[in-house]
Amino acid sequence: STTMASKAAAVLLLVYLSGSTFGIKLTGNGYTDILIAINPEVPEDPVLITQIKEMFKEASRHLLNATKKHLYFKEVAILVPPNWNKGNYPKAKTEVYDKANIIIDEPNKLHGDQPYTLQYGECGSEGRYIHLTPDFMLNDDVSKYYGPRGKVFVHEWAHLRWGVFDEYNEEKPFYLSGSIIEATRCTINITGKYIHKHDQRDCTTDPVTGLYTEDCVFYPDKQQTTSASIMYNQGLSVKEFCTKETHNTEAPNIQNRLCGNRGVEEVITSLSVDAGVAVVPTPPSILPTFTVVQCRQRVVCLVLDVSGSMAAGSRMLNLRQAATLFIQKIVEDQAYVGIVQFTATATIREPLTLIDGEASRDKLAGSLPLSAGGGTDICAGVKKGLEVLGGDGDGAMGDAIILLTDGESSINCQKSVNESGATVHTITLGPNANIDVKQLSDISGGKYHNAADGVDSNDLVDIFTSHTTSDGNLTKQTIQLESTGLNMIGWFNGSVSIDRTIGNKTSFLVIYERSPPDILVLSPFTRTYDTSHFKHDASAKTLTLDIEGTAETGKWKYSLLNKESTAQSMSMTVTSRAVSDAIPPVMVKTHMSQQFSNGSKPMLVYAEVNQKGVPVILADVMATLKSDSGDQYEIQLLDNGAGADAFRNDGIYSSYFTELTTGKYSLKVKVHNNDGMARFSLRRHSGALYIPGYVVNGQVVMNPPKPPISEDDLQADVGSFTRTVIGESFSVSLPPGVPPPNFPPNKITDLNAEIEEDKVLLTWTAPGEDMDQGTATAYEIRFSEDSDLLRSNFSTAHLVTYDLSPKKAGSPEKLSFTLFSIIKNGTTLFFAAKAEDKSFLKSETSNIIQVTKIVPKAPVPSPTDAPDTSGSGVNITAIVISVTTVTMVACLIASVTILIRPILLRSHLKLCVCALTIMCLQ
Repeated sequence: STTMASKAAAVLLLVYLSGSTFGIKLTGNGYTDILIAINPEVPEDPVLITQIKEMFKEASRHLLNATKKHLYFKEVAILVPPNWNKGNYPKAKTEVYDKANIIIDEPNKLHGDQPYTLQYGECGSEGRYIHLTPDFMLNDDVSKYYGPRGKVFVHEWAHLRWGVFDEYNEEKPFYLSGSIIEATRCTINITGKYIHKHDQRDCTTDPVTGLYTEDCVFYPDKQQTTSASIMYNQGLSVKEFCTKETHNTEAPNIQNRLCGNRGVEEVITSLSVDAGVAVVPTPPSILPTFTVVQCRQRVVCLVLDVSGSMAAGSRMLNLRQAATLFIQKIVEDQAYVGIVQFTATATIREPLTLIDGEASRDKLAGSLPLSAGGGTDICAGVKKGLEVLGGDGDGAMGDAIILLTDGESSINCQKSVNESGATVHTITLGPNANIDVKQLSDISGGKYHNAADGVDSNDLVDIFTSHTTSDGNLTKQTIQLESTGLNMIGWFNGSVSIDRTIGNKTSFLVIYERSPPDILVLSPFTRTYDTSHFKHDASAKTLTLDIEGTAETGKWKYSLLNKESTAQSMSMTVTSRAVSDAIPPVMVKTHMSQQFSNGSKPMLVYAEVNQKGVPVILADVMATLKSDSGDQYEIQLLDNGAGADAFRNDGIYSSYFTELTTGKYSLKVKVHNNDGMARFSLRRHSGALYIPGYVVNGQVVMNPPKPPISEDDLQADVGSFTRTVIGESFSVSLPPGVPPPNFPPNKITDLNAEIEEDKVLLTWTAPGEDMDQGTATAYEIRFSEDSDLLRSNFSTAHLVTYDLSPKKAGSPEKLSFTLFSIIKNGTTLFFAAKAEDKSFLKSETSNIIQVTKIVPKAPVPSPTDAPDTSGSGVNITAIVISVTTVTMVACLIASVTILIRPILLRSHLKLCVCALTIMCLQ
């Protein structure tokens, strides 16, 4: 049947797309559909395009060598900004800035010219984009401190495509392997010299830590006999990644912490999106081909369903309200907008119209459909929309359709969409809309959203608000600050913050169900606005207040009064733009870890909060996930480096979503900083190592110090701010008859320890019953003298279970032990942990921790020293702990009462679990 065929096509399409990073595909051995975008702030320079091409050619050769002659770069598109006018660039097709895999932009305050990759988390998961600067691309005096551009790019590509991490650690440059001090690196066979960076003396050991002092630097030999690893130092002669055999499992780097001590090659072949890819013969030429295109002014057609089912409830009213907001406030000046309506046939209501002032916006808004009736042919509307887009004489290529439908009809226009070069954004309204329309978005690179039905839903307004321009110029985008509503009698009160990065073109939109409410808006200092200041559109049931000039910074308060005796729905939406072209606004983006789930693994919710790449931390971030059946879930997203969150204080807030039931879901995130705690963060993203220098022919050649970060700028208070964003919708389809999945606790990743007199305080963040939701039942710790045993056969290691009842997920856990004995000198132990839930499901094995005890030799007394006549002497024992994979655990020699579930067993154990440097006096 037609329905079965379309569903089969959807399944095949899902399989085809599931392995792509925003469009990247692996065709044979070659990567295609790679998009590199240049930000509008970058001055036009044709040499930059030449340098991009040369970098990719060089990178393709390095990638082929690094992957044992398997993979290379095949096809690359370069998107230049609309303000570049010296070249004759063809019009972009579906390439847009927001979906670029590589971005070339001016340096931000945090990273400077360092190449870096924005990674959200899990080992093996694809990153968001690679960030390069014009100076890195054009100035050899900048790039030389990172290494050859092509090899640097392969380093970043490994972050982006395969979800691996850096093998160096600037915070922990050294560790102890037994009694030997090693530089944090992979492989352990990387050779070099340990030198004081100020005077080139041999490094000295800190008697407290047993490690080299802080001014010591490891300078590697530029020419190495080992072939790995690019993820440690891309500037060396190395040309491969660390394999399972050569990987340094002891090094305290992020690769070990997040990937369970796996080497980069092992992650690529077993966990990444390219795991299990069949290898085909490499073609004679591995040089990529390039396409250079340019984005132009926006051309968009609204294709709106007005079939009989749209007459139900308030659907037509909601459509009109949301589309009016898009036309009046969201779409930018100099864009072109057309309108099509469809039932069983399609009609053009407005051809392409230039947005050049208030009159053109009013004309388009006045042409929106008012009534509904008839059958449904979605593709008739799409084809008519493509016809409208071609009305500018330039075809539909590079233009966009925003399609809204609540109905079902066969989808047979995929070929037309694909050949047109247009992007189709699809919106399904209500529970019965045909999910197959998502195919049109998938094949054209568009967005998909599902909107809930009903007068109390603000979903359509949020969706149309999200369709902002995306050429990389954030100062021209409309930003949604507030979107909230209630069905109630009496007063509806709230507030919204205008921060110092926004304030231009600020607008308050009130939507009501039946009769207009009384409205009061108070600015932070000087103004009071009432209903008389709002522009009333009685047919659309909206009231709009536009603030002249720049809105006052601070908290704005609003109140709506429903004067009726019965409840009605009312909502408030607030939008604004950047305060000036020179100040980038604080932005929020959100998405799910996957757009489809069959329940086999939990989904993750992400929200990124930053100002031009600089993370904003300590904000309150709340996600709302709503299904088409009406179920709603509120989830707090955290940036604490535990549970779903990979890195603490990186401006990426995360949580697991485990309540999976079949249906379509919407995602909405609200970010607040009402208590003023939010700050900019100093934490950098994964990136290429700034090389301190090399050893060449036995001589140390030093590079200038890495450019410092201006901590004054980054520590500044962000101020009170509010943001509301939505992500693309997603769907869950559980196998028939299968109950919702039950997930284990999340992996513990943030063990830490402090010494308090004669005690060790062990701390970590509690996992949950289901990942990071709920409360786990028990903790389990095992230890061994063999780290591989803990990784590969955890259950056979020695078991220690402490008397501790887990707290709610996300809570801080503490465990204190009294020290009374010391392990032998040179003893090395490895520890790992798991959490367990009430169904006896266990988490993944935690980070593996190495513990080594070092006893420094007692100093030899000088002949001039006075003799010790006390007869007691002083024996100083230093227990030095080297944290290897994830975290630090404490030096622990304890008398412990063991509680194994309800059975209480008393036993005295003498254990040493070490994770910090401790001085013990005897």
